[in-house]
Amino acid sequence: MSLDPTVFVHERALCESEQVGARTRIWAFAHVMPGAVIGTDCNVCDHAFVETGALLGDRVTVKNNVLIWDKVTVENDVFLGPNVVLTNDLVPRVKHKSSPDDFLPTLIREGATVGANATIVCGLTIGRNAFVGAGSVVVKSVPDHALVVGNPARQIGWMCECGGRLGEALACPACERSYVECGDGLRPA
Repeated sequence: MSLDPTVFVHERALCESEQVGARTRIWAFAHVMPGAVIGTDCNVCDHAFVETGALLGDRVTVKNNVLIWDKVTVENDVFLGPNVVLTNDLVPRVKHKSSPDDFLPTLIREGATVGANATIVCGLTIGRNAFVGAGSVVVKSVPDHALVVGNPARQIGWMCECGGRLGEALACPACERSYVECGDGLRPA
């Protein structure tokens, strides 16, 4: 296998994919299966699992114990906190296994954050710059810039691209960006 020479794979990691971008780091006990695609400048931490058919963009952080399955796409600049679980089979059964053709795709859009111990049910989209709070169970798609928490996750506010929480005027107190509502969440004003 020939990876870009700037890719770091810890001696105790298992990287079976040849599609790993430059400057990506794969740490101890992580497992990246053949056919998984990982972009440039990513950080895949200890005990993470990236299955065949998963796609990670550039500058994605995958913290410890994250599970990323077939048909999960993670766009650029996404943060997946410790123990995040993504799924791909809505009705898993041992006696009546689903075919991979029946798995539902999940999309995590650019700039999103998924907090520690969150579970994302398959077939959903987490919007651009959305923020899923720690421990949340997401059972429906999340709009761009939405802040969702709980089980089941519900929207409690809006988040700026910089990570600041937006007030009622949809202006960020941290960086002074402002937003307006649109059909799929917020967009810059």
